[in-house]
Amino acid sequence: MIRSVVAGCGSYLPERILTNAELAKMVDTSDEWITERTGIRQRHIAADNEKTSDLALKAAQAALAHAGMTADEIDLIVLATATPDETFPATACRVQAGLGMTRGFAFDVQAVCSGFVYALATADNFIKAGQAKAALVIGAETFSRILDWTDRTTCVLFADGAGALVLRAEKGEGSNADRGVLTTHLHSDGRHHDLLYVDGGPSSTQTTGHLRMLGKEVFRHAVVNLADVVKETLDAVDMQPSEIDWLVPHQANKRIIDGTARKLGLSTDRVVLTVDRHGNTSAASVPLALAEAVADGRIQQGQIVLLEAMGGGFTWGSALVRW
Repeated sequence: MIRSVVAGCGSYLPERILTNAELAKMVDTSDEWITERTGIRQRHIAADNEKTSDLALKAAQAALAHAGMTADEIDLIVLATATPDETFPATACRVQAGLGMTRGFAFDVQAVCSGFVYALATADNFIKAGQAKAALVIGAETFSRILDWTDRTTCVLFADGAGALVLRAEKGEGSNADRGVLTTHLHSDGRHHDLLYVDGGPSSTQTTGHLRMLGKEVFRHAVVNLADVVKETLDAVDMQPSEIDWLVPHQANKRIIDGTARKLGLSTDRVVLTVDRHGNTSAASVPLALAEAVADGRIQQGQIVLLEAMGGGFTWGSALVRW
């Protein structure tokens, strides 16, 4: 069978760093309050002239360089974002043009913080169907653009960044020993819209709007949904939690990440954690964490890596990959 094997990964973080101490001068909060409840100490904020496509393009270029490939070899770009440059065209098309690609196809997916897992599953299925031989999967966000900087419950959490993977079709035997994406699982439940949403849009208010969230309720659902999807993922390939080498979770809140690891029986040294330095970068958080763990040598070829995320919608999902 055809497997989608990870050929390279890359990332980009804006230059500007916003610390908790700086936020404490803007809203009624403190470094202690933010760190205790979320694990976040700082985050990156895009410059005024930086768009989501700019961040995505730099991450894509880094991923291609890591893979030793050129844009001419890519058939497909799937870009996950909730903060596109424009209502249309797709931000993925801006990245395609920036790479100098004149072949293949490109489009965005919108599943908020689960976006990268959705994009990865989408690209994997195109590759398995034989409609693409190589794909760029990107998560990129400029969440700073949709934050209410007077709302201390949300503005301390979210940030900007981009990460990307290159997937390449390779033949496998159809067993768990194959390299590549082994299984993906996606879910949504639109009944929970009011717990995490943006209060604007073209057909509702004709404005961009701001992010609104009921944090305690989101936390409660996240713990249950992520535990369930992880079990579903492992059951699908008849694997045990002990066989996971690395958990690379959505970087929303350290307490959620710690809780997921405990349910899996994974020690903290097998969990990739970047939320302390990146904050919640929505669809960019999983690929940013992946790129960091690959670059510093933690994730090695042949290891089992579990990705999971949950976001507004609600959406949630997972992917199991042999690196």
